[in-house]
Amino acid sequence: MIYRKLRIRGRVQGVYYRGWSVETARSLGLSGWVRNRRDGSVEALVAGEVEVVARFVELCRRGPAAARVENIEEVDVAAEPLDGFRQLPTE
Repeated sequence: MIYRKLRIRGRVQGVYYRGWSVETARSLGLSGWVRNRRDGSVEALVAGEVEVVARFVELCRRGPAAARVENIEEVDVAAEPLDGFRQLPTE
């Protein structure tokens, strides 16, 4: 199990990116959360098997149809066990 924090930049707010992220992560069996950031980016913490997290990140590079992802920063982090995948308020 790995924990990876993502910062997704581009046109990713107001285009259903968070909702899409929740649906996609849940369909892959991942745990974690996603939220908008005040700087216009989207931040996510994803937990799961290495290959599944890598697949999620690859899908995030495209996102929902209206999104235009410019880049994704990835950082491995230590975290407490997570239960499910949810959307958090903007921070």
